[in-house]
Amino acid sequence: MGKVNILLKQSYTGVISVIGIIAILLLGFTLFGHGVITSHLEWEDNFMPSLLFFYGFSTVTLIFAVIGGFGVWKEKKWALILFAVGMILGCLYFIIAEIIGIAVLSQEEIMLKNKYLNLLPLSNMSDTDISLLVYAQSEFHCCGLESSRDWENIPESCKCDEDSIDLCVDASRHIGNLNDPLNTGPNSIYAKPCLPILIQHDIRIFHIALGILFGFMLLWILSIGLSIASLCQMNKKVDTPNVVYSTEAKAGNYSCLTEALEDG
Repeated sequence: MGKVNILLKQSYTGVISVIGIIAILLLGFTLFGHGVITSHLEWEDNFMPSLLFFYGFSTVTLIFAVIGGFGVWKEKKWALILFAVGMILGCLYFIIAEIIGIAVLSQEEIMLKNKYLNLLPLSNMSDTDISLLVYAQSEFHCCGLESSRDWENIPESCKCDEDSIDLCVDASRHIGNLNDPLNTGPNSIYAKPCLPILIQHDIRIFHIALGILFGFMLLWILSIGLSIASLCQMNKKVDTPNVVYSTEAKAGNYSCLTEALEDG
């Protein structure tokens, strides 16, 4: 069995170390996100499937990185084969996901708009969706989906600060406030609707996700190539000279010395 070239071994170790570090960081972020979602129980139903996916993905990736490192340093063929097969399956998943993502990218804006408009009226929204919209209003300085009139009673997250640089309007123009004399909502609210902002924000995240997915795919392909190259070097036969015993071989100088002593 041949030996793996030290340069190839170091390159392969470096690549799978990067993959392992990514898996550890992803697992850490997933744990942190799980803690945040646990503190907001109303978000749990929406985000739990994604959390379970990231838990599984990061754990499996880390396990394969460890197997690959063990295989190249101990020069175990079964470990390198198992690593290569696992990475090939992961790479196929990335390729399929990338193709699907690019295919739906052109229709993403329409799909997102329909998704958000289906939430109207806001009075029929679930507590989870309302809490997410309230958070978006505070974060992006907007109010309502299409306008502030989407709310029956304007929440405090629509309140526009006096020193805000964003365009604000008088809350008395809001129909809900006029119909509800007991309303204690804000007097000045953000003029921008949230729908265009949410759509652009989601599309930006979608682009970033596709870029990260493409980077993962290239890294996975590189690790597969290095793993296969290591296997090829291990399967390479090493040429060794054959030692053949012959009865006609000369005894060498010792026989001459023996003969000289016998003659003397």
